[in-house]
Amino acid sequence: MAEQDKVVLITGGGSGMGREAARRFAAEGAQVVLFDVNVDGMQETAAGFDNVHPHTVDVTDFDAVTAAVRQVEDQIGPVERLYNCAAIMPFGILVEQDNAIIHKQMAINYGGLVNITQAVLPGMLQRGRGDFVSFASMAGWIPMLKTGAYTATKFAVRAFTETLYHENMKSGVRFACVCPPAVATPLLKQGQDSDWPKMLDDQGPPIEPKTVIDAIEECLDKGKFFVLPTREARIGVIMRRLFPGLIWKQVHQVEGF
Repeated sequence: MAEQDKVVLITGGGSGMGREAARRFAAEGAQVVLFDVNVDGMQETAAGFDNVHPHTVDVTDFDAVTAAVRQVEDQIGPVERLYNCAAIMPFGILVEQDNAIIHKQMAINYGGLVNITQAVLPGMLQRGRGDFVSFASMAGWIPMLKTGAYTATKFAVRAFTETLYHENMKSGVRFACVCPPAVATPLLKQGQDSDWPKMLDDQGPPIEPKTVIDAIEECLDKGKFFVLPTREARIGVIMRRLFPGLIWKQVHQVEGF
């Protein structure tokens, strides 16, 4: 758990997982910094707390990210925990999906992680402590029809974070790569409002954000890198590794093409 007055930086803090994490850590006494372009959403996240600090930052702009991190560390203190939650999730068949939307997903979901990593992680490594948490998804393990652009970003997030972890195993920094199934957040609605795959309806109701945060804390404490919050997620990873063809067969049967 976050400790009193330690600085927690959360990208995508204006809604969803970022908001859930921000309000939890703020209630525990942490100084919580939000990076997002959703100004109204950040104000809602910060409501009732004087220790939540919204910053309007586009995570795809490396210069803006580094300048904002420098300002935070000069004015509030060193970042002790990073939650990279910023993401978008519009779905669609790859040759039909808007080209700019495909590139925008990669710029935010993966490029934003790269930018915040290079702005925050060197300080953690220099101090020999910190928690680095990035949000991939079960989509980072299992591709599906209509989710190709989003899935590509989450495969990239998983590979990038896993490599970071292994490059810095003895640094004192704790790493976690979070791979939940569908979570009940506004991000999910982006997918539902675009070209929602039938396959996702077969996976049961989305889990609550609190379940994911609880799983992250448990895995950090136990030194587990991959955070798979549900039994179904753990089984999904095993199935993808052992029977990828079987999964694709099921996907095609459900989607009908």
